[in-house]
Amino acid sequence: MQTRSNNAIYFTETGQWDESHYHEVNKVLYSGKTEFQEMMILETKGYGKMLVLDGRIQSAEDDEYIYHESLVHPGLIAHPKPRAVLIIGGGEGATLREVLAHPTVERAVMVDIDREVVEQCMNLLPEWHEGAFSDPRARVIYADGKKFVETTNEKFDCVIIDICDALEDGPALALYTDSFYQSVRKCLTPGGLLIVQAMELSGEEYQDHLSVRERLSRVFRHVSSYIMFVPSFWSTWGFVIASDAIDASAVNSQEIDERIRLRNLESKLEHYDGETHAHMFALPKEVRSVLAPAASLKRDVA
Repeated sequence: MQTRSNNAIYFTETGQWDESHYHEVNKVLYSGKTEFQEMMILETKGYGKMLVLDGRIQSAEDDEYIYHESLVHPGLIAHPKPRAVLIIGGGEGATLREVLAHPTVERAVMVDIDREVVEQCMNLLPEWHEGAFSDPRARVIYADGKKFVETTNEKFDCVIIDICDALEDGPALALYTDSFYQSVRKCLTPGGLLIVQAMELSGEEYQDHLSVRERLSRVFRHVSSYIMFVPSFWSTWGFVIASDAIDASAVNSQEIDERIRLRNLESKLEHYDGETHAHMFALPKEVRSVLAPAASLKRDVA
């Protein structure tokens, strides 16, 4: 946080190649250190409320729907009937909100290691969760996501990994490993799928995403990357869907729209539909080029 010549307070997020973005702050709603990370909830002039963890923007009020709809719906719509969903992370509750929008979902389990982040978001970011934490289908567990998937006997149709980037010494680092993805695979029902937020993806910034994709390609038969521009992230964000049975990229736009209609989701979705689905998976040439090595990998797990 800093004050500039106009006496306004700014939050500065530093990206790649010493590039920085400045966000004018109207009010600091919360600032503190949890057991695991630095946390701020800011009210900004440009994007409304904003959740910041360890100096990185996690989501912003004005465009969080783009990120969360892009994370959740391509996978859940590709699955013919998701009944049980596991969310690792997702402290704001918006991922849970989008999951519970599907009437097929009977059970949604959210596992987050940082209770304080979740509780502050419950109190200060109701626009994100919209009461999802109180839905009788939802269960919140405060635990290490890695340990949960390694020890649980529960099975899930879809698992969503909505955690912080794999920063060195950060709480999410252990959830970007081959062994973790193998444990997740064992939690899936036959025909189940995994959705991962997989960091920035462009022709210039792709190494972190490529690492995730390569690891998943050693575990699952079908692995598809897709992208969406998120304005508050000032970048094109990458996601990956992995499954042994479902190729989400192969579901055509007409089928996506029909499934949206059958699940009565049209009025609930601001961003995602069949045309958007097709656009997400239509990666630019330079991105396809850098991801090509991962596409040729063989699975380690039979």
